Amino acid sequence: MPKSSTSFYTSNMSLASLDRAKDFVKGSLKALNIGSSMEHRMECEQPILGTSASNTSVNGEQLQGWTPLLVLTGVATTLGSSIPVGYNIGVMNTPAHIIRDFCNGTVADHYGISMGPSQLNILWSIIVSIFLVGGVTGSLSGGWVADRFGRKGAVIINNVLGVLAAILFVSSRHAGSVEMLLLARLIVGLSSGLVTSTIPMYLTEIAPVSIRGAMGVLCPLGITVGVLVAQILGLRSVLGQDETWHYLLGLFALLTLLSAVALPFLPESPKYLYIVCGQEERGIKELSRLRGAAPEKLVDELEELRAAHKAEQELAASGVSWSMRSVACAPTLRLPLLLVCALQIGQQFSGINAVFYYSVTIFESAGLTKQGSQFASIGAGGINLLITIIAIPLVNRCGRRQLVIASCWTAAVCLVILCVSITYINAASWMPYFCIFTVLAYVFCYGFGLGPIPYFIGSELFQVGPRPIAMSFGSMANWCGNFIIGMTFPSLQSFIGQYSFLLFATTTVFLAVFLKYYLPESKGRDPCDIAEILKYGLRSQIHAPVSSSRTNHRNSSIICAPDAVSISSRHQRISDINPDSLVLEVSSPLSSCEAFSNSTVLSSPAAIIHHNNSYTNLPAIPELPGKNPILPSIINESSPSDVMSGQPVRSLPRIMPSIPENLAGASSQLEEVLTVTDG
Repeated sequence: MPKSSTSFYTSNMSLASLDRAKDFVKGSLKALNIGSSMEHRMECEQPILGTSASNTSVNGEQLQGWTPLLVLTGVATTLGSSIPVGYNIGVMNTPAHIIRDFCNGTVADHYGISMGPSQLNILWSIIVSIFLVGGVTGSLSGGWVADRFGRKGAVIINNVLGVLAAILFVSSRHAGSVEMLLLARLIVGLSSGLVTSTIPMYLTEIAPVSIRGAMGVLCPLGITVGVLVAQILGLRSVLGQDETWHYLLGLFALLTLLSAVALPFLPESPKYLYIVCGQEERGIKELSRLRGAAPEKLVDELEELRAAHKAEQELAASGVSWSMRSVACAPTLRLPLLLVCALQIGQQFSGINAVFYYSVTIFESAGLTKQGSQFASIGAGGINLLITIIAIPLVNRCGRRQLVIASCWTAAVCLVILCVSITYINAASWMPYFCIFTVLAYVFCYGFGLGPIPYFIGSELFQVGPRPIAMSFGSMANWCGNFIIGMTFPSLQSFIGQYSFLLFATTTVFLAVFLKYYLPESKGRDPCDIAEILKYGLRSQIHAPVSSSRTNHRNSSIICAPDAVSISSRHQRISDINPDSLVLEVSSPLSSCEAFSNSTVLSSPAAIIHHNNSYTNLPAIPELPGKNPILPSIINESSPSDVMSGQPVRSLPRIMPSIPENLAGASSQLEEVLTVTDG
């Protein structure tokens, strides 16, 4: 028989035939005693493109996603790590004039230099910006720290750095040292950069899929709480005074020390232990602690860990290692990395930190008194906190994609309205209040999408191997955007005034358009699915059906490789195929020796059926009774002349039964098929 490619046009294949094909595959799995576990996995995978369940499935049982250890971990990291980040972002705003006077007097006493306004502005800019420089540095080192010392180790390190910075803050006034103040700002910036690059990754890695989004929101929630607390404590009636400003700067250490009590009980990430470190027993033990269930009840998650670990081992054996350069240069990671960085820097370019850094000035320009401006700024922080709390269940219910895109569009509209309202603020007596309302509306629209989602989206777009470095890149983009806005917004405001908000609106619109075309929905989906979709870069089709199930991804290290092209990416789900337009390209029949001589995986009937099933991705359906041989009948119904002439294959006229429910029967059937084919 000539070895040429032959096309079978199955234009007259009925939907009933497809259903019978599903029955055949399901019966095959049953016959090999893998039907029950495969059925469970397939049933668990059904919500991938739909809504995710609120509970996590453990070996067929429904358990609540939240466990006491997960709650403890979320609370401890939020109190000791995330809240201090937001606190240090907002704490310098209100007592700025008091700290500037301290710096001026200290420099005059120690160095005999009387600084003018311009020199004092330069020194103050350094004090503000060195925190952001520390944030960028901490973000870049976050990936290395998370892999070298572990996710839990990164939490301990950033807490130690935070306490050290607080001690320097409190001591700076008593020592009369501007240098100590600068060093404290640098160290707390390092700590904050580590937090934003490691804490979201840590929380999403230890969480089950059903509550992964809620755990990811905890870090931005803590940052929002920190900003609001700093605004309240910075009031002159609280700690914003000449005698207490240094205590104000270091007060966050109390939360860090309080959360340190829980650090010995926090778990290490099972994925880090199992996949990165290769400590299988310890990883299983930590997973069992987190889920509150025995290891034998965690079949699905353990299979994920084993498959991911095997994939990482194969990549390492082939010379693939993850570094900042390899992640940045890998073609298959280019689009997800671009998405993470665009979301992080776009969050800053949406103008949110411009509002919080200079909120008092904005409200004063709207006609409020100084005290009224401070309270209005606190109100904006309260709105931001409220919507971030609402976002915890919202991201799980609505998904990441539609929330962040809707947030971009609505925030851009609010920025345009804010520009117009400030321009005509004197046109009516109620315009100042409308201006305040617009600011609050903008903060609300920012808070349900642009606020929380960029912090943890990287952990859902990347697999475990490149994830820490990708999160570091995203965090660095966020801090760089923060630095750029902090340095340029005062100049923009002085040159073009309220029209600077139009620039923020423009960048937010560009971000929304980019996300519309390239950001896939990641809710309830495995990172291997996302990697498969995005590996083609800007040519990726994010709305195309997933080419293969998560089960097949877990069992194939090829799909997880950075430059891999999966064979199954050329196939669609059966349910998405129009039977009237099916075209199946196959090579000419081979002998059994030719078919399996170069294969190491097709060594048994179970392996053959599993391999064939990897191309179908059929959902689990009940098995139909019957034990009649099926494959020979299919061959008999289509004559060799029809096959070689390219004629359509006739639809199957009777119900397709399952194969015999034992391996011996399966082997005999396979031999019979191969004999007929070779003949």
